[in-house]
Amino acid sequence: MQRILYLHGFASSSLSTKAVQTQAYFAALPNVHFQALDLPYTPDAAMQVLEQAIVQPPTAIIGSSLGGFLATVLAERIGCRACVINPAVAPHRVLSQFLGEYEHPVLQQRYQVQAQHMQQLEALMPMQLQQPSRYLVLLQSGDEVLDYRLAVDYYQGAQVQLVTGGDHSFIGYQDYLPHIADFCLQPQETGSQITV
Repeated sequence: MQRILYLHGFASSSLSTKAVQTQAYFAALPNVHFQALDLPYTPDAAMQVLEQAIVQPPTAIIGSSLGGFLATVLAERIGCRACVINPAVAPHRVLSQFLGEYEHPVLQQRYQVQAQHMQQLEALMPMQLQQPSRYLVLLQSGDEVLDYRLAVDYYQGAQVQLVTGGDHSFIGYQDYLPHIADFCLQPQETGSQITV
């Protein structure tokens, strides 16, 4: 049984469009256990949930936006593969613009995102990837939230698919699910950059 973990982005949940599409796709595959977590919006609280989730290490982790950052943190710790979609690189610099109170739609909890949480995110960030070939990176150049060029630089040596246009939600995501599943469920030896 292969275990796949899905991590949503900031102010999102396991009910996001990508999470639901990913769950439906993997549910149809044999011998796969898929889990989409609902993460608290504060870094330390999210990491507590994640540390419990990886007691049984996943085969691969899929993460979108801030979930891509957290997937990278975990993949570096346990040595699994990760697929990251428009991932946040150095998210403490981006999320500092989004301080305030948020309510989680699934957990039904309110969270106060504060400046101190940016320090927690900065402390979590791996400075360098140990094995970039363990990553599949899906980027759209039209991302209006994150600068895709930061991810191109950070994930050098990974399998990078850079799609011209699109947006932060990653337009056409569902079409990439067969490739994502193939990457997550089979060993990948070398990384390359592909521009579409």
